[in-house]
Amino acid sequence: MRIRFAILAGLAAAILAAGCTGQPLSTREEGTLGGAGLGAGAGAIIGAAVGHPGAGAAIGAGLGGVSGYAVGNSMQNQEAANQQTQAQVQEQQQEIEQQRMQIQQLRQQNETE
Repeated sequence: MRIRFAILAGLAAAILAAGCTGQPLSTREEGTLGGAGLGAGAGAIIGAAVGHPGAGAAIGAGLGGVSGYAVGNSMQNQEAANQQTQAQVQEQQQEIEQQRMQIQQLRQQNETE
């Protein structure tokens, strides 16, 4: 019974925290909340085995949150790097297209002369 309460309390806290913001969660925030939720659940189960599900849930949520933050932060940094690379590729494609048009214009000029 205590395990269910601890798990439900952890999930409710995560849902409330996520619902308070008007913007979608970043990858870093999703990782932190997911890690905290999973950690709280695992901690509650382990804590129940030793007679302290609340303490287990709290410790698990903390450790899970820190781990989730690290993973989410890494993923968000990778997403930012991918977006930057994609922007560079698009710029280069536009430049190539402009150069193709210039080449075509020069060929047309040479044919008319």
